Amino acid sequence: MSELDPSLRALAEGSIQQLREAVAAYKNVCYANSLGSESMVLVDLIWSFVPEIQVFTVDTGRLFPETYELVDRLQQRYGRAMYVYYPEARELEAWVAANGINGFRDGLNERLTCCHIRKVAPFRRAVAGRGAWVTGIRHGQSASRSLAQRVEWDAEYGLQKISPLLDWTERDVWDYIRAKGLPYNSLHDAGYPSIGCAPCTRAVAPGEDERSGRWWWERAESRECGLHPRRRIAPAAAPADAPAGAPEPLQTSVQLVP
Repeated sequence: MSELDPSLRALAEGSIQQLREAVAAYKNVCYANSLGSESMVLVDLIWSFVPEIQVFTVDTGRLFPETYELVDRLQQRYGRAMYVYYPEARELEAWVAANGINGFRDGLNERLTCCHIRKVAPFRRAVAGRGAWVTGIRHGQSASRSLAQRVEWDAEYGLQKISPLLDWTERDVWDYIRAKGLPYNSLHDAGYPSIGCAPCTRAVAPGEDERSGRWWWERAESRECGLHPRRRIAPAAAPADAPAGAPEPLQTSVQLVP
């Protein structure tokens, strides 16, 4: 990592160390790759330094063409295959029949059920039986994510949640991408700091919140897909059957606001 300046190298080395500690502490660690800018950093750190971590992504069926192109570029660069999980066809067909092809815009419940079928349910299958999953969330992304911890017991999925980029800034992420010459989604150059499904993502104006282009027709506090629900600060205890190493008490519990 000689191409990095000392401060960025220290950040990267700290993240690598956290990833290695997760592999040593927990069984069958995976990385849920969202294919955003943070993901480019984590893919590089994992596939270059901690290859024991399996990298997967979820194809919701409504992604941008640029996102599919990025998956191909990543696989060619590293010579590795990224596992892809998909929604269950029958569930998706039933939802579209009941709500319409773009029914997620009709209300928060419709949008959340769409996200659940397209993203959360495939994610749940991907992490089943694993000891920990890695995420690229950062404190600076939103007020909700500012409450996240580096290691948390994820009661929703029954495993540890590891966030090695929490203390990285947006500038740190892009400095790393440029210094290493990493591929990234070309939509970032068109004003898309956060990229999800095509119908639910738009460009944002300079200075706007990074995630303000996601589900922009909703209130800001509800703009999560369900993998990282809005948090409240009240502490909660880990379940009695939590595996060894689960933090106790839980740093924060999570709650979606309707």
